[in-house]
Amino acid sequence: MNEGQENFFNFILERVQEDKQAEAKALLAESFQKQADKTFDADYMSSFIPRMTALLKPEYTKEVTGIMSQFRGNH
Repeated sequence: MNEGQENFFNFILERVQEDKQAEAKALLAESFQKQADKTFDADYMSSFIPRMTALLKPEYTKEVTGIMSQFRGNH
């Protein structure tokens, strides 16, 4: 995991529901692996965002989806 990924990982985990931490970690690991494999694309992001959003504390949904949408636009 590079520094940017580690920062994103920590940012997300602070905003995930306590009982969803393991799921979030697995989903983040999957996304980092796709980045390493060069298979991380817009189609993947379209599936990643709703899966990650479902794990968030409700008060952080808008903040995190906004950030992920910006990333999707840059990727």
